[in-house]
Amino acid sequence: MAVFCIFTLMKKVLITGGTGLIGKRLSFLLASKGYEVRVLSRSKSPESKYTTFIWNVKDQFIEEEAFQDLDYIIHLAGAGIADKKWSEKRKKEIIDSRVQSTNLLYNTSKRLKTPLKAFISASATGYYGSVTTATIFTETDQPANDFLGKVCRLWEESIFQFKNDKTRTVALRTGIVLSNDGGALKKMKTPLVTPLGDGKQYMPWIHIDDLCEIYIKAIEDEDFEGAYNAIAPEHITNYSFSKAIAKTFKIPFLPIGAPSFILKIVFGKMATIILNGSRVSTGKIEKTGFKFKFKSLDKALKNLI
Repeated sequence: MAVFCIFTLMKKVLITGGTGLIGKRLSFLLASKGYEVRVLSRSKSPESKYTTFIWNVKDQFIEEEAFQDLDYIIHLAGAGIADKKWSEKRKKEIIDSRVQSTNLLYNTSKRLKTPLKAFISASATGYYGSVTTATIFTETDQPANDFLGKVCRLWEESIFQFKNDKTRTVALRTGIVLSNDGGALKKMKTPLVTPLGDGKQYMPWIHIDDLCEIYIKAIEDEDFEGAYNAIAPEHITNYSFSKAIAKTFKIPFLPIGAPSFILKIVFGKMATIILNGSRVSTGKIEKTGFKFKFKSLDKALKNLI
């Protein structure tokens, strides 16, 4: 009887983007805490450790069984911002992958009358735009008028639809996620590390384990609601970031920055996201009682060696 009670009390979490960098780590941590993890994917893999359901955002299709007795949705899926140059076609793909996927989750949940305890979604510090400014942005600031600001504004508008059904809703505005399993850090560990442009732009970052713990807190803390900046408290410039990577991983460091005009030629309009960046406040999330394990970049990088 005791075993039966344990299994009936397992909370069920559906994760989109569960095969990605954050999704894999978060799925592991949730499963280790006793959650039943379900994954939404475009295909099923026999090697998956978790029950997988199929969805196709373009066709607005989703396997309804994924929503059976579901408690939480964690929405991580979305086309990579820096994966390709920003043609008009790519910009549309970036927006649609976020907005249409969220709409599909919302409409399906509403149609099936799924009594969700919470809907928790990724967002990005790009909400505040690709700018370098003295401002330290907080969650009450307005979205920027540039492309990233538009992406995040439309994204969060679709996310907070869930509030219409009185579902607790959370959007986590995330910066650069540091992990030794890939992502931004792998790209930064080049044979020769240099700053980008003048190196004065700030780089909001977070260790992947701290980010996953924020998602878990968003599940477990019923007072956790609205938008939060999910980045580490330390403000660091691209110059200092690059120097820290070189020092930690024993890579030669060239203090002369890669010229901005060359980066603009190589990356096109997308260069704006690597040549600009501002400080973002963690005051709101720290007031919830959340404790960062990796507050400094040096500590985070040493952990990732």
